[in-house]
Amino acid sequence: MRAYNGLLIALALALIVLVSVTLARAQSSSDVLAKFATDDFSDTAEAVAALAASGHTMAAPIIFALQDGRLLFDAKSKKIFIKDTSGAILDAATGQPAAAAAELETVRINNRLRRAIEAALGTLTLMAPEPQKRLEAALAVYKSRDEKALPALDTAIAKETNANIKRALLEARAAVILLSADAAEAARLDAVGVIRARGDQEALSLLSSLPPDAPPALARAAASAVKSIQDQLEIWNGVQNAWYGLSLGSVLLLAAIGLAITFGVMGIINMAHGEMVMIGAYTTFMVQEAIRTHNPALFDYSLLMAVPLAFVVAGAVGIAIERGIIRFLYGRPLETLLATWGLSLILQQAVRTIFGPTNREVGAPSWMSGAFELGHLNITYGRLWIICFTLIVFVALLAMLRFTRLGLEMRAVTQNRAMAAAMGIRTARIDALTFGLGSGIAGIAGVALSQIDNVSPNLGQGYIIDSFMVVVFGGVGNLWGTLVGAFTLGIANKFLEPYAGAVLGKIAILVLIILFIQKRPRGMFALKGRAVEA
Repeated sequence: MRAYNGLLIALALALIVLVSVTLARAQSSSDVLAKFATDDFSDTAEAVAALAASGHTMAAPIIFALQDGRLLFDAKSKKIFIKDTSGAILDAATGQPAAAAAELETVRINNRLRRAIEAALGTLTLMAPEPQKRLEAALAVYKSRDEKALPALDTAIAKETNANIKRALLEARAAVILLSADAAEAARLDAVGVIRARGDQEALSLLSSLPPDAPPALARAAASAVKSIQDQLEIWNGVQNAWYGLSLGSVLLLAAIGLAITFGVMGIINMAHGEMVMIGAYTTFMVQEAIRTHNPALFDYSLLMAVPLAFVVAGAVGIAIERGIIRFLYGRPLETLLATWGLSLILQQAVRTIFGPTNREVGAPSWMSGAFELGHLNITYGRLWIICFTLIVFVALLAMLRFTRLGLEMRAVTQNRAMAAAMGIRTARIDALTFGLGSGIAGIAGVALSQIDNVSPNLGQGYIIDSFMVVVFGGVGNLWGTLVGAFTLGIANKFLEPYAGAVLGKIAILVLIILFIQKRPRGMFALKGRAVEA
């Protein structure tokens, strides 16, 4: 009986303690929320910090509402409310719908408070179940360097199993400790090593922001880390420029490869080649418009559908041009130049009449959107796919020239037209098909360029001069020369741009090409053929 009475007394005491703690927490939460109603920046900062440390279920919604300008207060009753995204008013203490006064005021924030809010949100989500939220929280703490987040960081580091997120948490902890005057010098030196291993621009800024009164050993370690990071970033910057150069080179190769075939086999200076690129881009636009109208679910396949259509449409236009105009002007290069230049103006005006002068929207499929990082190298999927696509087109064209009857006849006409005709090759037919092939490849280039440039009547004009430079520099009619020339000019252009600017960089490239052609008039890879012999 005595044991039973003792158990009842213990339970009663536990209940009293639980109720007391609950009431104390409720009172504490009310006091914290009341600080928002003063609309004083210092009180609001204290309330944000207290909420983040309290573990209150409404802490995150309240702080998010404060960040978005949706945290309201009643000046008379000092009650705090949240306006949700639908416009409903909720009680900040419970999250339940509430009847509020007609006139509510918004809790104001300033730049200092915004940093405090980011730090608080980072602390609140350090142990969220979603990995992406934990990573974002670690990055937020890294930027805010709030010492109040250290306990939460230590707990999160101990529980984290994802290697990437754990590294981000350790970097955030190192950033906090590095700038903490109260931390031990050995801990701050260890933090320098962690930040040094991160090695990006943010790490460089953090190590450079040490106060002047930092201990000498720490200052020396930070200076050494800054020098090391600067050297690494310089190397990565060169690699990034090389990547941009490869990307630009792939675009130039796509635009020039068709011109190389036409110029090399036929000796035609085709100033309307850029308009074949434009036709391919507008074909892509029409394909996407049809898909948007009739079957939006197929949008991710729009570019795959547009590639053969652009080749056929641009190739057919090219054959029509050759049969209708070019075949009457063989042997007169200046007249072909003038005729195709006039034709380019006609094609541009026709497109303006049909589609209008404004840019047309061509969307990117999901598999071409986004980017990823390789070390400190940023690679976009769109550019990566364009490089791969360019190389596929190049290899397919080489295979066609090497292993098909049409390729054999094209090479025969290139090397000796009279002998090819004597062997029974219909040179007029080869000329038409060659011009159509070059134009079709230009149309394919338009599909790719629609993803990185504006689709407008002037699209082709931006690439025609560069295409001629690539063809002449690499060697007229030589596909391997076109490949090497395109990537060489692309990389050289991207390395010159940071020092000379975009315009002066192009001028410098043009001057270098002129000087090079003075020494090697046939380009890097000279090709014997009708165009050269003439």
